[in-house]
Amino acid sequence: MIDRATVDKIMEATNIVDVVGEFVNLRKAGVNYKGLCPFHDDTTPSFMVSPARQICKCFACGEGGNAVNFLMKHEQITYPEALRWLAKKYNIEIQERELTEDEKREQTERESMLIVNEWASRYFHEILKNDVDGQAIGKQYFRSRGIRDDIIEKFLLGFSLTKRDALCNEARRKGYKDEYLVKTGLAIQNERGLYDRFAGRAIFPWLNVSGKVVAFGGRKLDAATKGVQQKYVNSPDSEIYHKERELYGIYQAKKAIVREDCVYMVEGYTDVIAMHQCGLENVVANSGTALSVYQIKLLHRFTQNIVLLYDGDEAGIHAAMRGTDMLLQEGMDIKVLLLPNGDDPDSFARKHTAQQFKEYIEQHQTDFIQFKTNLLLKGVTDPLKRSQAISNILRSISLIPDKLKRDTYLSECAHRFSVNEQTLVTTVNTYIQKDKEDRQKERERAQGGQSADSLLPQQQQSEPIGFYSMEAQSFAVERLLVQNIIRYGDVVIFENLEAEDGSTVSLNVAQYIDFDLSSDDLSFSDERYNQILREAVEHSAYPNFKAEQYFMQHPDVEISQVAAQLGIENHQLSPKLDMENNEKTLRQRIQHLILDFRMEIVNQHLKKIQCELKELNPSNREQMKALMDDFKDTQELRNALARQRGSDIIV
Repeated sequence: MIDRATVDKIMEATNIVDVVGEFVNLRKAGVNYKGLCPFHDDTTPSFMVSPARQICKCFACGEGGNAVNFLMKHEQITYPEALRWLAKKYNIEIQERELTEDEKREQTERESMLIVNEWASRYFHEILKNDVDGQAIGKQYFRSRGIRDDIIEKFLLGFSLTKRDALCNEARRKGYKDEYLVKTGLAIQNERGLYDRFAGRAIFPWLNVSGKVVAFGGRKLDAATKGVQQKYVNSPDSEIYHKERELYGIYQAKKAIVREDCVYMVEGYTDVIAMHQCGLENVVANSGTALSVYQIKLLHRFTQNIVLLYDGDEAGIHAAMRGTDMLLQEGMDIKVLLLPNGDDPDSFARKHTAQQFKEYIEQHQTDFIQFKTNLLLKGVTDPLKRSQAISNILRSISLIPDKLKRDTYLSECAHRFSVNEQTLVTTVNTYIQKDKEDRQKERERAQGGQSADSLLPQQQQSEPIGFYSMEAQSFAVERLLVQNIIRYGDVVIFENLEAEDGSTVSLNVAQYIDFDLSSDDLSFSDERYNQILREAVEHSAYPNFKAEQYFMQHPDVEISQVAAQLGIENHQLSPKLDMENNEKTLRQRIQHLILDFRMEIVNQHLKKIQCELKELNPSNREQMKALMDDFKDTQELRNALARQRGSDIIV
């Protein structure tokens, strides 16, 4: 782990204009710089970079942050990788903290496996290019599939010699341990010894999103596949590779996916490669595995638009059907295209140009409703079967998290199926409610059969929220409070206040917010916000503490991303306002925000009491009286807060 001192050194050396300028053509615009946004299809420069504040922001799509956030988003790399990228650029030696023995062992093992895979990838590739058998067998196979040399280089394609221990012997000669050959899946150990897993196969390396070789696919060549069911062998799951988390071609496709704001999902290696060669680069494959939530979330980092592009046989239809509901549930917008006449994406791409292929997709892709309608309702006249098919489609619609999209699809279904729209809405709401109940039951089972409420601390179960005993819900006002902690947390707004022991103290923004909220055991609903407040208070004791700089450069990537977003939200990219010279204005703003925060909590509790009163059996007079008393006390508290919000605040 990179230590804090090194992170600070990297961030101090970083010039965001230099960093962004490596990827975006920037030109001076007053005190800032601007250019075309790399995160959406920008036609007029809307991406601004502020050298004064060391942040950037697109005023069209909203993307932005500091140099680390920019690199993570643009290059799709992790926080440590972005720091190392900057350290390399500015010639800064990375100093990492001492790892525990377990961490050292785990890190060493992982790094060793990646190093072995990297070597094996180069080994297979060199065999293909320079070995006699590699050229005669391996290269001839790729030539027969019409794959050009530049595509072979792009995907690092290779060949494994037919001799069963060729790779193992060469690896030993190079000093690589048998242990890591087995752990990566390059070799298999049995009672007869160690032998190559991929002997005699064409090799397709798997690169993860950061470009690391994590696995391999090996294909038996045509002469050897007669009567053989298993044409492909893939690396087994390991410390560095989990097949449900990886997508073939993601590293080569990620920039094109962002540029096109769309990804094509195909089934196999050669489908991806042929489409790249055709000129369509925004394509990935899950290569025979069922689509997983991990893979969908990975794609969602780049786009929410996906086209399932499969051949039209039974296997292709099944592959399209099994992923639809999961994609919808993760908020993806889905189109489906089944290719005709026995074509798969590989064969179709080899017969068409990129433009022809794109035009065909545009003209023939359908949304998931049309796809399911064609599949489930084609030729169906039986009312019961028709009802079941429509229910299947409505079940899929119920999984869409966006209400507006659900309503749009329901209106379309009502028109398409000639069914009353309200009937469809009721059915979908039933599915949604059942899903909620099922999730609640699952949570209770995971918690040992107890309800969620019964697991709250006793005080939180019994005391009313109006008296600040329950944790606050998520409100917009708490976001504003945290935004002020990030921007002005170090700014003193109260000086020389008299403490109980007669001494005087001064409070900055972070300390005052913490003091006020903790007096009634209040906290934010988002744990990241609570962490920001805690750390701001802790670091207030340091004489050179600057909240915005500290949180923008935070080693926890989630905290730095929150800080970057809140630091630029509703904020022009101009130098930081001189709030230090306007102590009264800032103090009044913070005090009013805290009152707003308290008022939101009280209002939420009043709504909760009203709901409980509606559901309460009138015969339960004791409970009715308790609720009414609670409601009255909470109303009085709300009125007191309202008066305080409307008057000058006396501290």
